[in-house]
Formats: sequence, C-alpha cells, structure tokens
Amino acid sequence: MARYAVLLRGINLGKARRVGMADLRTVLTQSGYENVATLLQSGNVVLDADQPADELGKTIEHLIEKRFGLVVDTILRSHDQMTRIVAKNPLGDVATDGSKYVVAFMAEPPQTPVDAVLDGADISDDRYIVDGTEMYIWCPCGLRDSPLMTILGKAKSGPSTTVRNWNTVEKLLSMME
Repeated sequence: MARYAVLLRGINLGKARRVGMADLRTVLTQSGYENVATLLQSGNVVLDADQPADELGKTIEHLIEKRFGLVVDTILRSHDQMTRIVAKNPLGDVATDGSKYVVAFMAEPPQTPVDAVLDGADISDDRYIVDGTEMYIWCPCGLRDSPLMTILGKAKSGPSTTVRNWNTVEKLLSMME
C-alpha cells in the first residue's frame, strides 16, 4: 500500500465549489482507502491506497463528481515525491515566509517553457524554478500582488495545476510520515 498526498484543484474558494472535508473523508474511507486525513479546507488529503497514482486520481475524481456534483482535477504525489519536493527546496535561501513561497503542482510537465510564457515580462522581485512537474515560486510581496502569479494565472494553456504554500507542503509531508 502506498501513501499519497491528493491535491484537489479549485475547491472551497469562497462560497463556490464547496466540499466538506468531513464528508470527503467519509466518502474516501467508505471507498476502501485507509488512514484518510485532510488538512485545512482547501482540498488537501493524505491517504493510503493500493491503486497506482493515475488510476487513483481518476477514481477520486469520479467519487467527488458522484457525491458532490463537481468536476475536480486531482493531482497526486507519493510520499517519496513529497519528500523530494521538500528536500529540494530550491528557493529556500531567499524564501523567508512560507505563506509567500508556493509550489505549483502540475499534472504533467509544461509543454511550453515558463520563460516563453513570461516572454520577458517584468516579474519584479518574484522568483521561480521549474523542476519537472513542480514549479517553486517566491512572491516576496505576496501572491495577490505578484506580477508572476498574475501572468501565470492568465496563461491560456498548460497542464492542470494547483498551488500550495510552503507551510502547507511541509504539513502534508509531516502527515504522510
């Protein structure tokens, strides 16, 4: 059995697309997953499963659509992957606030290089590093005021992506231990 972090994209943002974490834990536990735990209200789940990641993601998406009536992308990372992500921490020498340092988890590596998407845009003091299916982003002025996040948010193409701040990433790994 493998331990996974299941990152749900775009739920519980404001009053839209609401999924109760207690209900979600119940659905997943009743579906045979073990040691199901959630973190915050923003779609962070840790669980044990016998399924491979691609199959597990599709099954969870189906369960959420059936129970909550929502189409929700899921992005999964194994315990080993989360350990690598936290250990890598490529912007750790400049990122001094875990709420302004985020990881964008992508379903697959971007086909268009991020440098091409930015096309020489002024991203001020923001910094980023793409590593396969993760993009580490440091926004010293906060995400809301980040020119980098604004540009990326308007990009029309790219893989399904969900963002978690560094504090949450570390908590998820701790829950997986």
